[in-house]
Amino acid sequence: MEKFIEFLMEYRGAIIGGVIAIIALIFGIYKFIVVCLIIIAGIIIGNYIQRNKENVKEKLRSIIDRW
Repeated sequence: MEKFIEFLMEYRGAIIGGVIAIIALIFGIYKFIVVCLIIIAGIIIGNYIQRNKENVKEKLRSIIDRW
């Protein structure tokens, strides 16, 4: 059980991205292949953001400051 909780904590960003993509699938807005790509992209982006929080914060601040 401890390893499962550890897994959830390590990959929570990927899990959240996957859940968001699954919600898009439930609404049936996109065709099957597009939804699969969204799920994969959500998992990859969520995992990247979780592992590089400080870099993402700095990049977002620089983008916001430009506007």
